[in-house]
Amino acid sequence: MTEKKSIRKRKDIIMLLVVLSIIILVNFIGSFLFQRFDLTTEKRYTLSESTRKLLKNLDDVVYIKVYLQGDFNPNFTRLKNETKELLDEFRAYSNHNLEYELINPLDNTSKEETDKIEKQLYDKGIMPEQIVDRSSQKVSETYIWPGAIITYKGKESVWQIYKRQLGFESEQSINNSVQEMEYGLTNAIRKTTLIKKPEVLFVEGHDELDTIRGADFMRSVAEYYNVSRVNINHKLYALKGADAIVIAQPDSMFDEKDKFIIDQFIMHGGKALWLIDPVYVNRDTLTTRGYSLGFKNDLNLDDILFKYGVRLNPVLVQDLQSAQVPVNVGFKQGQPDFKPFFWHYYPLLLPSSNHPIVKNLDLIRTEYIGTLDTVFAKGIKKTILLQTSKYTKAQTTPVRILAAQVKLKPQESQYKNSFQNVACLLEGEFESNYKNRITARILTDSLFDFKPKSKLTKMIVVADGDIAKNEYQRNTGMVYPLGYDMYSRQQFANKTFLLNCMNYLLDDEGLLQLRSREVKLRLLDKKKTANQATKWKLMNVGLPLILIICFGMIQYYWRKKKYSN
Repeated sequence: MTEKKSIRKRKDIIMLLVVLSIIILVNFIGSFLFQRFDLTTEKRYTLSESTRKLLKNLDDVVYIKVYLQGDFNPNFTRLKNETKELLDEFRAYSNHNLEYELINPLDNTSKEETDKIEKQLYDKGIMPEQIVDRSSQKVSETYIWPGAIITYKGKESVWQIYKRQLGFESEQSINNSVQEMEYGLTNAIRKTTLIKKPEVLFVEGHDELDTIRGADFMRSVAEYYNVSRVNINHKLYALKGADAIVIAQPDSMFDEKDKFIIDQFIMHGGKALWLIDPVYVNRDTLTTRGYSLGFKNDLNLDDILFKYGVRLNPVLVQDLQSAQVPVNVGFKQGQPDFKPFFWHYYPLLLPSSNHPIVKNLDLIRTEYIGTLDTVFAKGIKKTILLQTSKYTKAQTTPVRILAAQVKLKPQESQYKNSFQNVACLLEGEFESNYKNRITARILTDSLFDFKPKSKLTKMIVVADGDIAKNEYQRNTGMVYPLGYDMYSRQQFANKTFLLNCMNYLLDDEGLLQLRSREVKLRLLDKKKTANQATKWKLMNVGLPLILIICFGMIQYYWRKKKYSN
């Protein structure tokens, strides 16, 4: 009997040593291998190839201060947890070159220090968010700063983690923010680590947006690319060396020489963003006299755009989904009494396409827009990016505009030109507008280097130039952010849309593909949970106790029966 116990003991010791040896061996091999497993349905924790490549190429530490620490409601707690998990994932692929810290900016600070910290965060570009927690017992309001500051080699960029979307519930806005997390963080890191930037030229000389009205757009593009302005003025090599050009709200005609230079820039593989007003409206006349005319804006660009696959229509759009403008309705205590009215000539566009340029974007503000149609162009892929709402009215020019219309109730029966196209992406090998129109001398002249067909390239055409215009206050010199409405104090998604356009045109497709990722929102039925709250509380608290008591009684009687025999 003693010998059997000795043999059994020896076997147990040998088995223990074997198991320990296997564990040590597996850990040793695992130290040389790196693999992570994502068992979620939508692969939410699987980083894209472009993100992993960016992280592996880091040659110094990226330090991230995340201002999303504290006690939040369940929605923002989920956002905080998702943020931390994503940062852990980024750190795992960064070869120890990414560190982060969760900070509560309002923790243990005086009122004076709190105001100072909030101002610093706001000046850096982090937008605060008011949380209104309406539970069945109480209503509470708090402010948080759901953003982060990324530092790399002395350079900084801002990551706005949470972005509220107009017209969406908080849960849906948080879900969309979670979907865009990898895109937002990768984008912010990329801005701080980018060394060689592509060249972007803003074309001028045709009364385009000036450096004040286009200031924020140019400044935003300059965060990613080298930006400058150029007047073509018949100079053959004016666009040489550029990767993309922006033609923003021109107001005078292009002659054939400038058009030829733009055409050949595109034929040599250049990218173009066209922001064109098909309809001209004299706003000064509308303001001073109370009426104006909208008529075709003849820029001499119809033929070149038609050749590339799109036609701008000189129609003026009215949309019931529109922005508000202040209107003086009288005088109160000797001062003008301004009240907001919907001005249907300022449509708000809500993107519905799943293309990464516009996916999950908020409303985009426009003014006096026209429409566009696609036309046949061999080998060109066309993707509509923006459309008006279901309740749209399209008026052919010339059209009379009365300021008094703002106070009139619209007749919905007239708004039946639904979903008018406003922006289009064109991709492929474009045919030159000057093919078969050039003399033999130019064709054979190496100085011109004429190409009848382009390399694979792309362009975006938008039937509105005001989409790139920022507000400007003359008396203070204040330049407002692009997309910000100084009267309603709302921030629209114009800047994000235009930056996405530039990113896509300049082949940052790996970055933009992150926007197409979807994380399913699995929400509880609020009505059902409210009605059955007591039932589920009892089940969650009482059922485990009952199971433990039952298990203990069974264990007691089993042991009593075993040892009594």
